[in-house]
Order: sequence, then structure tokens, then C-alpha cells
Amino acid sequence: MSSRRRLALVAIARDEAPRIGRLLASAAPWVDDMLVLDTGSRDATPALARAAGARVAHCAWRDDFAAARNAALDLAAADWHLVLDADEWVADGGAQLAALRDTAPGFVGALNLVEHGAASGGSDWISRVLPGAVRYAGRVHEQPQHALPVRRLPVVIGHDGYAPERMAAKRGRNRALLGAELALRPDDAYLWYQLGKDCAVYDEHAEAAAAFERAQALRSPVPWQHDLAARQLYALKKLARHAEGLALAQRLLGECAESPDFFFALGDLMLDWAAHEPQHGAERLAVAQQAWQQALAIGERPDLVGAVPGRGSWLAAHNLAVVMEGLGDEAGAATLRTRQPTPSARD
Repeated sequence: MSSRRRLALVAIARDEAPRIGRLLASAAPWVDDMLVLDTGSRDATPALARAAGARVAHCAWRDDFAAARNAALDLAAADWHLVLDADEWVADGGAQLAALRDTAPGFVGALNLVEHGAASGGSDWISRVLPGAVRYAGRVHEQPQHALPVRRLPVVIGHDGYAPERMAAKRGRNRALLGAELALRPDDAYLWYQLGKDCAVYDEHAEAAAAFERAQALRSPVPWQHDLAARQLYALKKLARHAEGLALAQRLLGECAESPDFFFALGDLMLDWAAHEPQHGAERLAVAQQAWQQALAIGERPDLVGAVPGRGSWLAAHNLAVVMEGLGDEAGAATLRTRQPTPSARD
């Protein structure tokens, strides 16, 4: 029988008084230790963390997320580390985390992070359960460095850091760090992808499209390629660069064939193009319908990075039904809505 391992929650935080208690309360039943590294709070974050049962340490912020995370990991010094941020919490599957105490640390655990309060919703699989020796690299959008297998664990992490009020407070924080990293690693496709996402959050669509284009040019096959494609199509739609978007979709069709998000975004692009050029509306609406039908045929794929709930079900069905109603097929639209009801209609 294996010996018992220690599992520690590890978090870095600054001015997170409204959220730090939620994080710690959600993790406390499942871990042996909680380490919060405060990087310069001016509010009650350290006191609240201590009151919630965490060990609290302090370090100066050096514009480097990897350095801060690694300092916190060194202080935690556990067999397993659960790495979360103050705007995250253990939403489900805590017992799976507790079971790590009887598991040898021979892999990295990926957890399902689900967005709350963001306009787009969505979820990602993120590597946040680390064996004791694993450390990070990268001053922003830092990544754990290892050659271990990655195992998806049935654990859901909630995240509300993209809620509008939170994003307003963060505006520009990561942009300078991304710029500094790109100056050092200008051929890093992942950094360009993250820069595009950061620009898109603030409706800087031209900048987002340019960053996504650079990421496409530099990337190899990656887990986030479907999300990149869908985001790039959305940016091109917002810029009315429809022909460019269609050409991109045709080029990526093979590798995105199993992504409902890709086909949903393609349908939206074609619908927008039809509205811009009504003289070609019928043919472009037909392509939009085909794209949404394909999204429905694929169905939901929450296992794909960046998947938005509904794009393989009710969201695609809603768009199809609206077009069908506009074309006079109200009976067909009603049938489709019945088959794929919105979440509110199911309650």
C-alpha cells in the first residue's frame, strides 16, 4: 500500500479580499495545507487568508507570475500542489483531489476550468495539479515545465476573473507583460494567441486579428487550435473581413472538423456577410445554415479547449431557427427549438 502524500493548495494573491475566502473555503476540505503568497496587498487579504486557515507568506511583486508561483511552490513543499488563483474555486470533484494523497506523483493533473460571468462562457482544461518538483516558466500566461503525462481529473474549477467589472480592473495589466515576453520569444505561437485573447476582451478586434494570424502562422498542432480558429473567425467578422474569414475556414476545415465552436463561428461570419451584402444573401445564408447544422451534428465537445456551452446544441439551433423563420419556415423553426431548447426553457 502506498504511503500517504501531502496535498497543498498554493495561491498567489494581491488585494483579493472579496474572493480569497471563497477559494480557501472551497479547497480546505480536500487538502492538507493551504499556502497563500501575498504580493503586496493593501487590503485585508492576508488577514482573511489566515482566518480561513491558510499559511500566509509575503514577497515583492517583480512583474513575473512564474517567479511568484515558484516561490509559493517552494514554500508549500508538498508532494502534490493544487495551484489556484483567488478568482477561482473548487466547484466539484473535491474528493478526486483528496484521493491524490494515495497516488504517486507521476503525472500532471488537468482540471476543467469553467467560466462564470463572462460574456462568452466557456471552459478550458488547465494543468493545475503538479507533482512537488514541477515549476513554472513565463512571466505571464506561465506554464508548468515538465515531461510528464497529463491526466484529466474529474474536477471542476469555477472562475469569474473575466466578469466585466474584474476585466476593467485588470485592463492593461497583462499587456505589458505579454509585450516583454514576446520581445524575448517573438516566435512563440502561444504568446501571440494569448495576446489576441487579451485584445479581444477589450474589443480591440484589429489587434486581436493580427495576433491570431501570427499565432496561426507559427503554431504546430496544439490543443488550443480549435479555440484559436473560432476566435480568429470572430475577430474577422467584427472587422467585416468576411472573405478572409471564409478562406481561413476553408483552410482549417480538416483540422477543425470535430469542433462545434469552429462551425458556429463560421455560421456567424457568413450571416454577417449576408447582412453586409444582401445581393449575395441567399448563398451566404445557405453556407451559414450548413455550418450551424454541422455544429449540431457534432454536438457539444466540452473536452476541447475554449469550448462554449451551447454551440453544439441550443445556440446553433437558435441561430438556425431565426434564419428559418426569416425564410418562412416557422414550423421547422418551432420543431428545432423543441428539440434543442434553451437552458431557461428546460427549467
